[in-house]
Amino acid sequence: MSSAELAEEVFDDLDLLRSRDPRGLLPAVAGAGAQVRETARLTGEVGLERVTAGGRPRGLVIVARREGAVAAMVLRALLGPASPVTVDVVPGPALPVWMGASDVAVVATRTGAGRYAVAPAYEAARRGVAVVGIGAEDAPLHAACARARAPYVALPASRVRHTTLWSLLTPMLLLADQLGLLPEGVADTEVVAAALDEIAAECGPARESFVNPAKTLALELLDALPVIVAEGPLAGAAAGRVGDQLATLAGLPVTGFRLPDQRVAARAVLAGPLAPEGGQDDFFRDRADDAGRRLRLLTIRDADAGDSDGASERKPRSAAEAMQEVLRTAADSNVPVSRLAEHGEPDRHPRLCQLARQLAVADFTAVYLALALDHERSRPS
Repeated sequence: MSSAELAEEVFDDLDLLRSRDPRGLLPAVAGAGAQVRETARLTGEVGLERVTAGGRPRGLVIVARREGAVAAMVLRALLGPASPVTVDVVPGPALPVWMGASDVAVVATRTGAGRYAVAPAYEAARRGVAVVGIGAEDAPLHAACARARAPYVALPASRVRHTTLWSLLTPMLLLADQLGLLPEGVADTEVVAAALDEIAAECGPARESFVNPAKTLALELLDALPVIVAEGPLAGAAAGRVGDQLATLAGLPVTGFRLPDQRVAARAVLAGPLAPEGGQDDFFRDRADDAGRRLRLLTIRDADAGDSDGASERKPRSAAEAMQEVLRTAADSNVPVSRLAEHGEPDRHPRLCQLARQLAVADFTAVYLALALDHERSRPS
């Protein structure tokens, strides 16, 4: 029996999935919509007006790592190059030297602990910088924000590691909305939550592999060397998250490229020495005959990426044109292609909701791969 057949047996056995998931990753990613709603409610209760009442700041600095940094990159990509406010993402513990009383600092971390989170909050308060904290209940960061009389979004203890992206992104979206940095309706958390609920229904463990986008993608990536190619900055932020989840949860070596600026490197990899030696990819082949892993292109599209990104380059002048070049190279090199969350009717979804769908499918995929490979039970306690 091939590895794909074994994995499909795992995917369709609910009891086996549950036994291989001691941390409850599957329920956690399935509850992303509920996570958005709960976090939006918690954010509404902390009094962001203490930060936003003074009007638009000069700069917005987000102190974050891992999931928090991805959330910050998503926000920065949504704001785009025309943002009236400079948005910087730093890992901590140091703050940029230029920060002062006319700026806002957001410290976002699942745990709310550690020097990289607590020190920036105290330093921001010392400089007179307005602070917003996001972290666990009763964490050291909570105490630092309380001392500075700064709003703090306290995340419930039920949040599971590697599945808290939306808990960290939701307060950032609501803050940016209250500061007037986002177009009206972009930060509609209920619409985002509904999109996440829709994907949870499509990708849940009870849905069989052949009609489940996440299980299908997991089977395609099972024996693959994924090459992620993202169309523009927002898709690029998503690509960072997807690559991190596949590496961290499933142990897959992943490489990623953002278009149009990295199109040359992406095409070189797809046409390079790791490309198939010949013959079209056959999904129904006997993978037991494969020699090692095979390149697989995973595309993340953003129809609103725009034509100006990469305008300094001669050709192509848009991310969409660069994506077509990459797809042609993949076809010429017999590299199979997977398209993230392009099933259904993606054009009917607002930009942030489309991103939410892509990230949700990717999260489910990474978890299914981890459970198929039994990585969770093999983790050190």
